[in-house]
Amino acid sequence: MNSYLFKPLYSLLILSFAVLAVFSFSSCARKMTFATSRIVPAATGTVKIKKTKNGNYYINVKTKHLAQANKLSPPRRVYVVWMESEQNPVRNIGMIKSSTGIFSSTLKGSLEATSTSKPTSFFITAEDDGNTQYPGNEVVLRTR
Repeated sequence: MNSYLFKPLYSLLILSFAVLAVFSFSSCARKMTFATSRIVPAATGTVKIKKTKNGNYYINVKTKHLAQANKLSPPRRVYVVWMESEQNPVRNIGMIKSSTGIFSSTLKGSLEATSTSKPTSFFITAEDDGNTQYPGNEVVLRTR
């Protein structure tokens, strides 16, 4: 048989495997977005969740335009991220670390955490103490 006939088929096969690999790797990560806040309407954010090789869940929270907690009414000290899962109803997973860009006044925040239980949703509250075990009454952002 002529090898020229097999080159297009071989190329198509390689391309198919590459596309399949990309989709299988991207399906391992899940992305959630925060709904618009009535307390800080300009705030936006996402949560990316990825299951690790050892069965834990890597959580990456990113926010933008989240006003400084001390500018809220009433003023608070920190933003705390809370995770809900099937095993644990609500758990404090850490404080948002805020920063501003060098050439931008955009307030950016982030948090990286790990959990042994599968997350179902997240929300952020403004608190006076970052180590609090129970969330305050006003939720600033919540995933959809």
